[in-house]
Amino acid sequence: MAIRQILRRSLSSERRAAEVPKGHVVVYVGEDEMKRFVIPVSYLNHPSFQEFLFQAEEEFGFNHPMGGLTIPCSEDLFVDFISSFGRR
Repeated sequence: MAIRQILRRSLSSERRAAEVPKGHVVVYVGEDEMKRFVIPVSYLNHPSFQEFLFQAEEEFGFNHPMGGLTIPCSEDLFVDFISSFGRR
């Protein structure tokens, strides 16, 4: 299954809201409406992902009221970026 499909399927539903597999983290992405993604923790260490983390710190500090990491970028940009991890 393509990473893009996995990410799309990881969008939250009420039933899945509490389901986060071991070794994964919840990330909220969006500009107006936040979408929930569940990504592998290993992505957080990727040098390119560090820029997303820096942006999140600049905008939100360490206060993430959504209950997961909140990243200030468009959903499409995030999905395209994460999809590139599978092509490397």
